[in-house]
Amino acid sequence: MAGNVYSKRVHLAMDIREIAKRAKVSTATVSRTINRVPTVDRQLAKRVWKVVEELGYYPNTQARALVSGKTRIFGLIVSEITNPFFPEIVQSFEDIAVQHNYEILLTSTVHDTKRMEISVRRMLERRVEGVAILTFGMEEALLEGLRFRKVPLVFVDVGPRVSRVSNIRINYRTGIRQAVQHLAALRHERIAFITGPLKLKSAKARKEAFEASLREIGIDPEPQLIIEGDHTMEGGMNALAHLAKHKILPTAIMCSNDLTAIGVIREAYEYGIPVPQSLSVVGFDDVRLAQFITPPLTTIRMSQSELARLAFKALITEVERESPSEHGTEYLLDTDLVLRKSTALARSAGKS
Repeated sequence: MAGNVYSKRVHLAMDIREIAKRAKVSTATVSRTINRVPTVDRQLAKRVWKVVEELGYYPNTQARALVSGKTRIFGLIVSEITNPFFPEIVQSFEDIAVQHNYEILLTSTVHDTKRMEISVRRMLERRVEGVAILTFGMEEALLEGLRFRKVPLVFVDVGPRVSRVSNIRINYRTGIRQAVQHLAALRHERIAFITGPLKLKSAKARKEAFEASLREIGIDPEPQLIIEGDHTMEGGMNALAHLAKHKILPTAIMCSNDLTAIGVIREAYEYGIPVPQSLSVVGFDDVRLAQFITPPLTTIRMSQSELARLAFKALITEVERESPSEHGTEYLLDTDLVLRKSTALARSAGKS
């Protein structure tokens, strides 16, 4: 192993010497240019990159990591890449990483605790400089095992106040309050809510924000109008079928995410219930798809690009910090209502 490390270092040095010779600069200038140190003279850097291109030289990142102790890799863990909420997070996170000369190691857990543990272990073996765990569930199972690794971590809503752990706190209340008040202004009094899986802290927080917002306008939540879903389109379809079967159809339904709301609209079509004329529907997340369904979905925006930006900011801040903060760092992400065409004035009393 020691010989292998030595050979990589020698090979890296030989590559740099050849580039330095052809570009007529020092090896230190080549090294700083390749590592994108901003203080390198622009004209010298231009000469170095010209020779790099002529030689078809690609820096050996593993060898550079051995020399510098830095891999310039961040790990990113999401719940499931097929959920339209997550691709924009991944794209935004990667775009910012590229701007900062970082790579990302991506994995999705598919809500499998064992798979998440394996993913994190693989990332630590690759010596990632930090991990953003943006899964909205299951994080608590990893907290105890991860926080002693001395690797910067970012969580959503569940991060403990300990060194090197950042927490992005979602302000669910603002957007949900806006949505409830919007429906109340449209004279809706029987408003249902389809939750996510209530084992998830984020789903419970959205449900509690909905109930609190109803009480604020003088409406007591009706237990039969609060249905536990699973954050899927099928879950939204099943929830509406349940409400229709028991003849307790409300005039408006709020959903814990957009996929659920899309499922509600799809099932409403099957029942011949026009949206929004007879049923107003509100989602949560504002995935890109929401504006293209029929009717375009009124929803509560939780900006995926801003979530990615905060997660990257949290990691890079911890990596560059000279001494880690004792109690970690908290970031806040607000939510707000986006009005489209899936909500309207409540149907007249007596109409079904």
